[in-house]
Amino acid sequence: MTDSPPRIAIFADVQNIYYTTRQAYQRSLDYRKLWHLLAGQGEIVMATAYAIHRGDENQLKFQQALKNIGFTVRLKPYIQRSDGSTKGDWDVGIAIDVMEQAPVVDRVVLLSGDGDFDLLLEKVKMKFQIQADVYGVPALTANSLITSASQFYPITEALLM
Repeated sequence: MTDSPPRIAIFADVQNIYYTTRQAYQRSLDYRKLWHLLAGQGEIVMATAYAIHRGDENQLKFQQALKNIGFTVRLKPYIQRSDGSTKGDWDVGIAIDVMEQAPVVDRVVLLSGDGDFDLLLEKVKMKFQIQADVYGVPALTANSLITSASQFYPITEALLM
């Protein structure tokens, strides 16, 4: 009997990762390096990057680069309200997708520092008996998210561009 490699689903909270790596390191996550790292640990059966669409040329190039790596890119429109505040949040979409994929994978990998996902990780670990890991910038990742993860992997220099 052969052991098949663990099936991995990746969920990237693009805005969160962009702003936290920028704030902490003034650099960006190298999604290709991360992909190769995770591909060496199992079979990536699904990878989705959740982003906000502003129609900006650099952003379009970045989204194409993510697609070339192997990510499905899901976009929401960038909304600026009359009071100057902005809206563009994928939390519910990410949560739905994680719950849909959790029964058919061995490991969920969330790229985010957002503490709103702590209950989601607790739920999928308990209900589906799978590994629920987080990659985030250590100083900018909610303690509740770190605690709820099966394993927390700090995004450090080695994973940056």
